[in-house]
Amino acid sequence: MSAESNPTKSKPNQNPTPLPEKEPVMNSGFYSNIDVLIRAKYPILYIVSHEEERIEKLIFQLSRAQNKKCYTWSITRGLLPYGTDFQSKKNISQSTRDPQEAIEGIFESLENAIYIFKDYHPYLDNVSIIRRMRELASFLRDSPRTLIIISPILKIPCELEKEITVAEFGFPTPAEVSNKIDEMIGLVKNNPQVKINLNPIELEKLAKACQGLTLNEIENVLARTLISRRRLDGEDLKAIHSEKEQIIKKSGILEYYPTTEAISNVGGLENLKDWLLKRSHAFSEKARAFGCTPPKGILLLGVQGCGKSLVAKAISSLWNVPLLKLDMGRIFSSLVGSSEENVRRAIKTAESVAPAILWIDEIEKAFSGMQSGGQGDSGVGSRVFGTFITWLQEKTSPVFVIATSNRIKDLPPELFRKGRFDDIFFVDLPNSEERKKIFEIHIKKKSRNPGNFNMEDLAKASEGFSGSEIEEAISSALYEAFNSGNELNSEYIISALEETFPLSKTMKEEIDELRNWAMERARPASAGQHGFQRIGTHRALEI
Repeated sequence: MSAESNPTKSKPNQNPTPLPEKEPVMNSGFYSNIDVLIRAKYPILYIVSHEEERIEKLIFQLSRAQNKKCYTWSITRGLLPYGTDFQSKKNISQSTRDPQEAIEGIFESLENAIYIFKDYHPYLDNVSIIRRMRELASFLRDSPRTLIIISPILKIPCELEKEITVAEFGFPTPAEVSNKIDEMIGLVKNNPQVKINLNPIELEKLAKACQGLTLNEIENVLARTLISRRRLDGEDLKAIHSEKEQIIKKSGILEYYPTTEAISNVGGLENLKDWLLKRSHAFSEKARAFGCTPPKGILLLGVQGCGKSLVAKAISSLWNVPLLKLDMGRIFSSLVGSSEENVRRAIKTAESVAPAILWIDEIEKAFSGMQSGGQGDSGVGSRVFGTFITWLQEKTSPVFVIATSNRIKDLPPELFRKGRFDDIFFVDLPNSEERKKIFEIHIKKKSRNPGNFNMEDLAKASEGFSGSEIEEAISSALYEAFNSGNELNSEYIISALEETFPLSKTMKEEIDELRNWAMERARPASAGQHGFQRIGTHRALEI
């Protein structure tokens, strides 16, 4: 459609058509910050974001408020007034399509204006453009003009570091998210073929789940849901999580885990489960209004195979938020400086889909060399660790970090500083009652009735066994029963247990060392875990 046939768009070289006066200003914090920077005559601003259209709209509102013209530049269209119809091939400024000629266009302009350059970062490695940009920065300080670069990638050459100011543009605010949901519901509320079934609590959960998505992404996922299901209800949180899963996959560093494990599948660990249950609504508006701050995270220390990883998966299901696993092996790269950038990108990705859970399994493997200063890797490990713990201490985004570790002596002491984790839990070998619960859970998973098994005998025979060792014993017993042509029973499981050497025997010294450390430094994850079951475990070791 040409500019002539669309009265809402301005023709080339004409004043852009004003937006409706009642349109609200989006992202008021960002708007105020940019407003101050422009009035203070900061020459060049750099905004990192994929939401180009949203930022353009906001800057145009700001230009009107400051009584300035607004121009946009792209490599395909050249330098044109904001609002010029980009669908018409006539609306192309051939003379300013060249990146350097676009800069010259700002020099030659006599207007009081804001210039928006889109995706200009690929040209910031050109020596001539870098030099001209430095000259432009000096020129703009004494003129009523400002250059704003919008790009999804931050790329600033060292020569321009003092000339360019980077401005953060966050994701849509809760109010913007709610407005977009209301807008989408308003489009179909009078359609008899579409059912909207959301109570206030479900509506709040939907809005909370949408946080971290752009407005376009929210619109896309809701439109897809409305078209495919012809309804919108509490079940559509899965569609939102699916959209966030795509963001995680694109990052290449984080892994997305579906919420498949229920908290009921965790045997024992009552203290830890109680702590988690009390915070299951920690990200709600009601909790925030009450004065509760979002929990930062927990550090789970303990014996291998006792349910630490299972707990991480169960929290995601309990809190109904995405679970992201940070693979530290993908963080460290052979390219100089890329490891630090990788951890920053992983953090930013996690924050972009918040509220979320960030799971770091066996964290000691990533930061085991920090006590010696990380000199073996030219300090890369130390810098990555410093970036991570600084974020852990200062973060305000609702990203709950759950870190697990089996070897406490390999962890740097800085990790235990107050304020980085809400609590440290010690996960010991399961006691008798917990082992019964674990047997019950895994026997049910094998489609058997736990009532047909002697739980007292199973619990006694499995003293000193971890949860994963009990699960493996049941799997081995199943094969034995199947091979014999019999049904699974307690005798087959006890026989499998007797043939197993648990970690409590093979790693006795390491487990005792871990218990001694945790005795006065960590909170027991199991109820009634006084002394961390030292007596019971030693009995198992002496057998």
